[in-house]
Amino acid sequence: MLRPLSASLQAGRLAHAYLLTGPPHVGKMTLAINLAAAVNCIGGGDAGAGPCGECTSCARIGRGVHTDVRVISLQQREADQPTRTRIGIDEVREVMQVTNRRSVEGGWTVIIFDGAETFSPEAANALLKTLEEPPDQVLILLLTANEDAILPTVRSRCRLLPLRPMGGAMLTEFLVDRHGVETGQARWLSRLARGCPGWAISVLADPTILEERAEALDFIAASATTPLDERFAYANSLAGVYSRDRETARQTLFLWQRWWRDLLMVKEDASDHVQNTDRLAQLTGQAGAVSSADIVRFLRRIQETLAALDSNANPRLALECLMLAVPAAWVLTDAKRPRRPSPAPGSSRATVAGLPGCGWPAAPADHRGGETCR
Repeated sequence: MLRPLSASLQAGRLAHAYLLTGPPHVGKMTLAINLAAAVNCIGGGDAGAGPCGECTSCARIGRGVHTDVRVISLQQREADQPTRTRIGIDEVREVMQVTNRRSVEGGWTVIIFDGAETFSPEAANALLKTLEEPPDQVLILLLTANEDAILPTVRSRCRLLPLRPMGGAMLTEFLVDRHGVETGQARWLSRLARGCPGWAISVLADPTILEERAEALDFIAASATTPLDERFAYANSLAGVYSRDRETARQTLFLWQRWWRDLLMVKEDASDHVQNTDRLAQLTGQAGAVSSADIVRFLRRIQETLAALDSNANPRLALECLMLAVPAAWVLTDAKRPRRPSPAPGSSRATVAGLPGCGWPAAPADHRGGETCR
């Protein structure tokens, strides 16, 4: 993973700050830890080849106990405390004080901010002062899944390192060769992981992830025929999860998004692009009971719900509104199913985002604290 930086490592000309971008589980933290190990490795190998992985410094960085490597993340909290929504100025000031002192072990001081898009404006400006006048032998790594959310002045003072998802065949080969996964299983995992090796590796280490996925998909698949009171109970439960762990709740909504996307793929005869291939028969059966326009509408509503939650809307209200928007599956046979009138050409229902027959209005430019819920 350090190949793009090998020349800089070998010449000792690293930038003082890097911005690592890419989707969740694509390998940003792995790259950051490898880079921290590379600049602090005492194994005596070729610097351009990366860390040796065997010396005491590499071992302690891998275990997260190295004195001069600090990771700042929203996930760092007490067990009974809710998930924080911002990296605040006090955290940044505290860790920046460390950069003004010599490293304890005589190597590099490495500061990793995981979720840099969550900096408060004050925290970003406090970090900016250090980026403008970087101390010697200090490496700052900003990790984000949303580059556009980073303050432009901060972004311009970092060297960009974009990480792209792996191709399906490459990830399959990686899982087979490095982790001994059977080829069919590896191909299925690579599709579910959408090119992000971190997710696939997590599944191999913790099979309960797939069990939780199966349980979630069972409810999502049945949601079109589930009574409203049960959907509201689900929304209340998910809102509780959101208050404790935002990322877990967001991943659940992404699972909803992928299921309804798969329904659209099946309905439009594009089954080769289905991600939940283990549920293809179920998707095929359900696709005939809902219209493409309704699927597109609901996909837009999921996206709007995610945006509203990011703007600190009331989680329970936002998720209840989402449950109200779940398309109802047709229960009539084809012979008895009523025909829906076609929209007039050029009408507001004629085309949305290039998809005919979808009259869902465009998402609002801003979501403010759940003041409205359409």
